[in-house]
Amino acid sequence: MPATAWLSAGHRLQIPRAEVSYRATRAGGPGGQHVNTSSTRVELWWNLRASSALSDPQRTLLEARLGHRMDQDGWIRLVESGSRSQLRNKETVTERFLALVAEALRPPKVRKPTRVSRTQKAKRLETKRQRADVKRLRGKVRGDE
Repeated sequence: MPATAWLSAGHRLQIPRAEVSYRATRAGGPGGQHVNTSSTRVELWWNLRASSALSDPQRTLLEARLGHRMDQDGWIRLVESGSRSQLRNKETVTERFLALVAEALRPPKVRKPTRVSRTQKAKRLETKRQRADVKRLRGKVRGDE
């Protein structure tokens, strides 16, 4: 993968690979002696506020939707340590990052207001009436004592 390549987050956004930085650290968990000597855990860092790839509306939308993932300086950090291979973890965390950004940029689905149909209303009221009758019949019998 060349350093000048672009990362494609959906069809709307091309992020320069130079804006994304990776850091390899030692992964925890089981793995025997191998885990103590190799740095297979990968952290991906991207500064949303300093990115040149984003337009102002995109930046505002991403800050609103990914604000809980950002630190005070605008950095987004993702970590992957699922594989024992550093390369595989790097590929996985990059895929997760691009999916996260693409999902955050997707416009929200517009809700179309609907009405309850006449038959649905009638059915609900009939069910309600039947239930009320059942409860009423459970009560004490009045009349001849």
